[in-house]
Amino acid sequence: MKEDIYSREKKFHDTWASTIDVDGIRVADYFEACTAPENRFILKQLGTVDGLRVLDLGCGAGENSVYFAQRGARCVAADYSPGMVDTALKLGQANNVEISGKVINAMSIDFPDNSFDVVYASNLLHHLPDPRTAIQEMHRVLKPGGKACFWDPLKHNPVINIYRRIATEVRTEDEMPLDINIVDFVGEKFSRTDWNTFWIATLWIFLDFYLIKRVDPNKERYWKKIIIEHKDLEKTYYRLEKVDRKLKRLPLVKRFAWNLAVVATK
Repeated sequence: MKEDIYSREKKFHDTWASTIDVDGIRVADYFEACTAPENRFILKQLGTVDGLRVLDLGCGAGENSVYFAQRGARCVAADYSPGMVDTALKLGQANNVEISGKVINAMSIDFPDNSFDVVYASNLLHHLPDPRTAIQEMHRVLKPGGKACFWDPLKHNPVINIYRRIATEVRTEDEMPLDINIVDFVGEKFSRTDWNTFWIATLWIFLDFYLIKRVDPNKERYWKKIIIEHKDLEKTYYRLEKVDRKLKRLPLVKRFAWNLAVVATK
């Protein structure tokens, strides 16, 4: 029988999880590095998480759960991949914080209504057959006044679309980057929506990896490499980020960014 999207995604991420060395993960970099503008934006909108109950939906290796737990949140690391949930729990242990883990389908979140203060999802929605259903589920499990935070790639940038066609071994075949109009859908469901897009001129860093440094995109995940090497990239990134700010003032330019970040209040 042919595998469905859920089976393929689970298999891919379980395999990836088996290769992750949690001791090599610098958790704070994923939120505070210059090359993590999406999470820096989310943190600014989110504020303190001390004492809040947080669902890290699509937790991956658990960087997000651990980061929030280190700041006093009560976190559930949730993923469709049991391997990733196990990795997240190991990362929590390695960083001396307590998080819980649960295998969850983001299209049907196995928690009651009004369960969480924050639902956070990074690079999750574009792996799902119907991101809007997941957003509705995020809304359902949030308490009144709670916040849904997510960031994902957009489908409109030609440079990134070329990269996607090349980097086939580090991506799943079912990935569907988001249309920027997803922001309108979020706005219909939530009382307030704050959003921004990131990486336009700053995508020169990807071109540099490929054209000049000759980094094989099927051997190294570029979106991980920018975090790992953020100190070396800092000067270049901030110079190009200034260009991005100016470009995004122009009509329709925001849609051509690589990533979208959203913080929506129920």
